[in-house]
Amino acid sequence: MSRTPDWTVPALLALLLVPWSVQVFSDRDATLVFAWGLVNTNPFGVTTLTDFLFVYTAGLPDYINSWPLSVALYLLALGFAVVGPRVGYDDRRVVAGLLAVAGVAQLSLARGFSVQPGRMAWPVGTLLLFGVAAYVYGVGGGD
Repeated sequence: MSRTPDWTVPALLALLLVPWSVQVFSDRDATLVFAWGLVNTNPFGVTTLTDFLFVYTAGLPDYINSWPLSVALYLLALGFAVVGPRVGYDDRRVVAGLLAVAGVAQLSLARGFSVQPGRMAWPVGTLLLFGVAAYVYGVGGGD
């Protein structure tokens, strides 16, 4: 079995610090989508993921659901990277696979925002999730 690299958990935790998607509106306002919530620039405001899911989701388009799905997959990858070695099942392919699918979900979110008039979305999270997945999968490939 291919062991998960030791630095995987810190790398996954670092993904909480960067926006996974950046939505820019025609009037130059932006919304930064993090794993833990949204940050709006004008007016400045923070909406947690739990508030978003349980307070503000009525009537939103389906592609928005890609965000909590990608966060759930990310949390599964993080949980597996933390718990797997402790229970004797440590496989980098599982962590990398979950991160890759989370990246695809984030790409779906960015695409959904980008097809609307006056909006552009940058899938930063997709690139970061794919990058960490590729490195996790690539390290120890000779096992």
